[in-house]
Order: sequence, then C-alpha cells, then structure tokens
Amino acid sequence: MSDIPSHPLSLAQVRHDMRTPLNHILGFSELLAEDADTIQPPELKSDLDKIQTAAKTLLELIDTHLSEDGVRQLVQSDTLAESAPALPPMEKITPSIESGDAHDPVARVSGRILVVDDNPANCETLSRRLNKQGHETAVAHHGEAALRILRTETFDLVLLDILMPGIDGYAVLQEMKSDHALRHIPVIMISALDEIDSVVHCIESGAEDYLSKPFNPTLLRARIGASLEKKALRDDEQRHLRVIEETQERLKHELDEAARYVRSIIPEPITTPVQIDWRYIPSTELGGDAFGYHMIDDSHLAIYLLDVCGHGVGASLLSVTAMNVIRSGSLAGTNFLKPSEVLFALNEAFPMERQNNMYFTIWYGVYDMTTRVLTHASGGHPPALLFDGTRMTDVRAPGLLIGAMEGAEFQSESMEIPPGAELFVFSDGVYEVKNTEGGMVSFEDFQQVVMGVADTDADLDCLIDWARDFQGSAAFEDDYSLMRIRF
Repeated sequence: MSDIPSHPLSLAQVRHDMRTPLNHILGFSELLAEDADTIQPPELKSDLDKIQTAAKTLLELIDTHLSEDGVRQLVQSDTLAESAPALPPMEKITPSIESGDAHDPVARVSGRILVVDDNPANCETLSRRLNKQGHETAVAHHGEAALRILRTETFDLVLLDILMPGIDGYAVLQEMKSDHALRHIPVIMISALDEIDSVVHCIESGAEDYLSKPFNPTLLRARIGASLEKKALRDDEQRHLRVIEETQERLKHELDEAARYVRSIIPEPITTPVQIDWRYIPSTELGGDAFGYHMIDDSHLAIYLLDVCGHGVGASLLSVTAMNVIRSGSLAGTNFLKPSEVLFALNEAFPMERQNNMYFTIWYGVYDMTTRVLTHASGGHPPALLFDGTRMTDVRAPGLLIGAMEGAEFQSESMEIPPGAELFVFSDGVYEVKNTEGGMVSFEDFQQVVMGVADTDADLDCLIDWARDFQGSAAFEDDYSLMRIRF
C-alpha cells in the first residue's frame, strides 16, 4: 500500500462490506442470547457471549484502521504488522456496544414497519427482533421494491438502508418526501456507515432518525418507539383536523342552506299594483336582514324591512321568525293596517332578554292604493327616501329598537304619494361602508347618490357599484338589503 484511496466513498464501502457479515453474527447471536433460558446445553450461553465480544472487537478494529486517519498511519508505517496493536485477551475486552436487555420487551407503541435492505440476512435479523417487540413487518430488498410496496400498502415507519444497488436509500428517501401520499411516513436510515456527513445528509433530506449497524437493541427499540409515538401523534392530529374540516364543511353547507332559505322567503319583484325591485347581497356570514311586501287586503300593500343586530345563525333565525310573523299576520289582536300597532306587538313578542340579547330595527309601511296615502312607522331603523321627481324626502317616524324596552310606544306618520314617485327602503349596510382609510359616507351624501340614481332612472346596480368603488372591495361587511318601490 503506497497511497491513501483517492475517493472517500471507497473506504466507506470497504468498511460497509467488512462489517456486514459481522453484523449478521451479532444480530443472530443476540437473538439467541435473549432466549438464554431455553438454550441447551447451558454452556452455549457463554459461547454466544464470546462470539458477540469477538465480533464487536473486530468492528472496532475495522472502524479504527479503515478510517482515513488509520489508513494514513498504515501508509506511513513500514509494515501492517508493526502498526497494528496486539489483540487483547478475549475475556478482558469491554464491548463498545451494550447488548441491551436479556429479553426484548413488547414495545409501548406497536406499528407496521417496512424494512428495506439489500441483504436478506439483515432483513431477517431485524424483522425477527421487531416481531418480538410486537411490531408487524414487511421487507423490501431494493429501492424500487420499497417504493412499490409503500404505494400499495400502509406503514407506520420505514427502516431504510443507505447503500443498496440501483436506487439507494438517499434516493428512496427523497422520492418519499416529494410524494404527498408518502411524505408523512417517518424514516429511520440504517447503514454500516457512520460518517457524520451521512447523518447530516439524511436528516436534512427529511429522515426522522439515523442508526448505525450493528444495532444496540435498547437504542433501536427506543428510536423506533419514539418515531412511532410521534407518528401516532401526527395521525391523531390529522384525524382531528379532518373532523374539524368535515364539521366546518357541514356547517358551511348548513349555513348556505339557511342563506338560501332566507332568500327564498323574499318575494319576487312585481310590476303591479306598484313596481317593486330589490337587491339583496348577504355578507360573508349568515346575516340578519330580511324584507318583503304583500297585500293585506284588496287595497292595502304592506312593505317592510328589518335588520337584526349582529350576524350568524341566531340573527338569521330571529329575522326569519319575525318575517314569518308579519307575513302570516299572526300577532293576535294586531291591526296590520296600522304600522304603530304592528311595531308595538313585535316589541312585546320579541323582548331581547328572551332572544339572547338580540334586537332588531324595522321600517314598516302600509300603502293605500285608493287614497295614495302611505302610513309608516320605524323602530330604530334608517329613514326611507322618497323621490317625487324634484326633491328627496326622508320618510321617518320616531321609535325605539324592537325588543329594547317592554311597553314602548311607536308613532305612525302618513303622507300622500304623488304619481311617479319612488320610495327607497334599505338597511344601514347599504350606506355604512368604509373606504381603505376607514372613512365613512355621510347619510346626506348617500341621499345625493340615491337621488342621482332616481333622477336618471338608473338601475339599482349603480348603487351597488358605487358602494364597492367607495370601499375598494366587492365583499360587504354587512348585509346589503335595498328595495325600490315605484308608485
């Protein structure tokens, strides 16, 4: 020998090839030693101990003299015999690797483990040890087989040898971590190589851990147990996440169903006896707006819009319930031709302390088609806007929020509607929009925008476009509810 091998992997390969049969000897002798109570004759136990000690000593010598430093010393020496230390007596050698417990206990967490090694004897010894610990095992003797098995069967852990012909352990690991279906399976790399760069490379590539041959049984059991416990925790997290996602999806479906129901109770636009058009855009959450209109008798048309505080299922249920009460006329003893009586009855029927502290605002009007008189009342709601062709008038009447105070009185107001006039009834979400700087539109400015739409006979979508342009976003934070009545 006149020079150190030029490629660093050559020494590693030599160590690997020389250590492999010694690992087999250690593995099988340790398995036999664990069954010492059943070994006959008893002297075999002592012989097995000597075999393990000798094998471990040879492993130490291989690691010492087949390292780069060891080869360098050999090259500089005159002869191999002069440089090699004398082999100590067998009985005085202290093994560098403890043999572990005499009996391999059942693992705290068991799992299904794939053992990948090109050497059948390695697979045999490792599988037998894992089976004794309560694990279920399968084997693959090369990288292609390992990937094929992983894609067709379910495993909790992979013990993956580094040096294999064809696709080596590094390539299998990289393929697993790039595959969405396999990347969650923990991998422990195993090899007779013990260079630090191999350890770093494996961990950086996504390996869970690294073990060198020959295996310390206690360390092997601990590393596998830790990996399986972490895998079990990750699986539990994924199951909980799936339950949460399924619950959220189911809740979203139910909220969508609720939103469709709210929309279904809004009557279709009409052209007689008056012309009514509307726009309704729910906010990102299930909202509390609702509105409608219906004939009370042959000559009286009821028009109403209510807005429950807040959002969500509770607000939506309250708005739908109140709407159905108005539509069905089921407030006992109430004259629905008189808006003040309707609001008084609603206030008594829906006190906020019985509605989870929720209240609502409402605008309610009755139009008499024979006299062209509109009688209206308001419970804390924004005024409606009447455009008579030349000017815009607030249509409001004083009144508290519905449900805020028991026994509250409400006042009705009346006004004659000229032919061709237009009435706009809306929720506060139509004009209470904020721009990107947090600024809001004043109600007076909003009146001017509405008057421009009415004066030019523009479509209601113009008001929606105006609000979206002002806030710089297509989504509304509050429900957008708007009716336009042309008399």
